[in-house]
Amino acid sequence: MDKFVIEGGNPLNGEVEISGAKNAVLPMMAASLLTEGKSIIRNVPNVQDVMTMKEMLETLGADVSFLREKKQLIIDTTGTIGYEAPYEIVKKMRAGYYVLGPLLAKQHRARVSLPGGCAIGARPVDLHLKGMKELGAEIDIKNGYIEASCDKLKGDYIYLMGKNGTSVGATINVMMASTLADGKTVIEGAALEPEVENVVQFLNKMGAKIKGIGTQHLEIEGVKELHPAEIEVIPDRIEAGTFAVAGIITNGDITIKNVNLLHIETILNKLKEVGGKISIGDNEISVRGNGGIISTDLTVAPYPGFPTDMQAQFMALMTVADGISVITETIFENRFMHVLELNRMGADIVIDGSSAVVKGVKNLYGCPVMASDLRASAALVLAGLSAVGKTDVHRVYHIDRGYEKIEEKLERLGGKIWREKE
Repeated sequence: MDKFVIEGGNPLNGEVEISGAKNAVLPMMAASLLTEGKSIIRNVPNVQDVMTMKEMLETLGADVSFLREKKQLIIDTTGTIGYEAPYEIVKKMRAGYYVLGPLLAKQHRARVSLPGGCAIGARPVDLHLKGMKELGAEIDIKNGYIEASCDKLKGDYIYLMGKNGTSVGATINVMMASTLADGKTVIEGAALEPEVENVVQFLNKMGAKIKGIGTQHLEIEGVKELHPAEIEVIPDRIEAGTFAVAGIITNGDITIKNVNLLHIETILNKLKEVGGKISIGDNEISVRGNGGIISTDLTVAPYPGFPTDMQAQFMALMTVADGISVITETIFENRFMHVLELNRMGADIVIDGSSAVVKGVKNLYGCPVMASDLRASAALVLAGLSAVGKTDVHRVYHIDRGYEKIEEKLERLGGKIWREKE
């Protein structure tokens, strides 16, 4: 097991290239199961979640090659494909359940372990199962597995809005299943996240007939078969936001390249509120600290609102802001697990129900901290970059799931950070 060692207090300066969005890649990999032949996915990040999904597809019988230098995945689904996604793989990564919809649609059966992933909340699969049932699948849960079967999925009207708003996972999973269903499916309450749109583009390239892209009303006309396709993955908006916070919290000056400005508009607006200096270029932004950070309140929301996946990083920034901020989490009930670790570094944070009240302090101080999930890991790294002294961030396997060589990118920007074995 590895840890990061960080010597804080060094402004970050220079350029950093943003990798492809793993939250778009993973469902695209699953979507390849809807057809036979070789599909190609470009701009793929070299992160652990991609490797786990690669293992999943290979277990199901696909031939998967990852050309790291070209950032390309070649997925060949020719021949017999299985129908079981085992616990040993799904427990490593929640997105393993994305194979449910494609397997049901193509193989007419699926046995998928209930998901694992980060410990940030229950994140039930009820909306996924509701969608599959309404498409005509028979669903049973036995021994920790979702067992699903159908003669042929049939299109229907499906309302997918949950108690916490839209669901990216359920939207994508039900949409993938609907592509091969008989007749027309309407998904009302679809998620608007850019990753959903990117997956729709891939499915339509495969021959699917999906209308309403970028809206909460999707119409899918089922087709008899799909064909392999090629797709370019969008830039990772959460990685871009994380590096933008890094520039401000270290009072640095970073140019962030390969970004989609529309996808990070809400994040940039918040960073301007706190005093960050943002300059917009052609698919790039420059972020500069202003010598002081202003506190501001924040409530996360589904896209186009402020993303829950940036809440922990923004909280790290507010720990050293001038004033008091209130950060409210509306999506995941356990997503304040980084608070205790930030307080160990000298932050002043009090949890009040679904909100965290953050009173800014002059400095954070380095100490050993423990990462609890992917985005909490990033928050602790940001705090360590800002802190006085040395910080050891343990359990960095969490951050390896979703950030491509983050310590190397930060080191090239002048950060004193390196990886060590525990």
